Amino acid sequence: MMKKFIIPIIVFFGVQLPGILQAQLRKPIPDKPVVPELVTGSVTPMPLEWIDKDTRHKVIRLTRNEGQNASFYFHNNPFVGDDMIYYSTGTDGRQLWKVNLKSLKTEQLTSHAGILKGEIVGVKRKEVFYQVKDSVFAVNTATKKERLVFVFPDDFKGDITTLNADETLLGGAYSSPKEKDIFKANPEKSSYFNLIYEAKLPRTLFTINIATGELKKIFTDSAWLNHVQFSPTDPSLLLFCHEGPWHKVDRIWTINVHTGKDIRLMHKRSMDMEIAGHEWFGADGRTIWFDLQQPRGATFFVAGADIATGKEKKYQFDRNEWSVHYTSNQDETLFAGDGGDPGAVAKAPDGKWIYLFRPQEARFVPERLVNMKQHHYKLEPNVHFSPDNKWIIFRANFEGQEQVYAVSVNKQDL
Repeated sequence: MMKKFIIPIIVFFGVQLPGILQAQLRKPIPDKPVVPELVTGSVTPMPLEWIDKDTRHKVIRLTRNEGQNASFYFHNNPFVGDDMIYYSTGTDGRQLWKVNLKSLKTEQLTSHAGILKGEIVGVKRKEVFYQVKDSVFAVNTATKKERLVFVFPDDFKGDITTLNADETLLGGAYSSPKEKDIFKANPEKSSYFNLIYEAKLPRTLFTINIATGELKKIFTDSAWLNHVQFSPTDPSLLLFCHEGPWHKVDRIWTINVHTGKDIRLMHKRSMDMEIAGHEWFGADGRTIWFDLQQPRGATFFVAGADIATGKEKKYQFDRNEWSVHYTSNQDETLFAGDGGDPGAVAKAPDGKWIYLFRPQEARFVPERLVNMKQHHYKLEPNVHFSPDNKWIIFRANFEGQEQVYAVSVNKQDL
């Protein structure tokens, strides 16, 4: 005889449901996953996201592919829409990748033999420009289609570093074979820095017309011309520096690339041992910002020179708040810094933090975002504001390898 099974039922808004569903309905609704609160770098590996115990700001790891991953230098824009471009060392060596800042999906863009360098993003073109030896390439960030843009002639092996505002010209600097030999023989910065400065070898600024391939030599000087970057708004304006010991150089200059003239010093040192450097353009192209110390290692500012008028403004802060690099958000209402270790110029005893700065009259009001005490500052964190200004993106090695992270600007964005 077939056994009879009795299924209990309940009434749910007038509808009878089996008892097995009743039990499911009685289960508590799962809570939102708890983000752990940890001292940054206290465990290896860290979770993919956590709350920094010392600051109460949320940190997430953006680069979740295998290998070492590196974000761009602080003044090089890495963003195309919702994507951030970065370098990764995976199975194909050091290649360009992208990560979607909303989905955190990562994709490899290049698979190119040789050492890639460049960090140049064309937002309008949706292309990333890079260089392998004497050849300049571009890869489309959507289709991943690659094209050859330019090959340097044998007698002029330059290095591209920047793209102008209307994305028609690449720019960079050429150094002599003698200078390259000094670098090869002295690979550490502590060894080559003074040697290159004292050698007074010629350097040449140049542009490359992307459409025609025309190479144009703009300006040559015996100064160490470096840190070359185009204005984000004026296609003709190029910023460069006289590299070397900062207390010995008037560092920050601009030039009109179409005329090769209108060369302007943007900040003149006013006292012995004053230093100014690590300059960058504000997003609206009106201001050149820089690290200013009057004198070196004593009094600390971030200063801005108005490009049109030359008028300067500066914001002071304390020794522990000094950073290797700074950056500003789109409307320059917020600034950020990547901190520094006790061996850096500020000799800060407690400076290993990612900082947010709010300008208030003549000072920066600081807020600590990430405790970087487990980070080794031989790797510079190089901060960037995300396109929506809700996150500050940086690179770090507190997990034992180089990765790219983002920290929330606001504590409530958890």
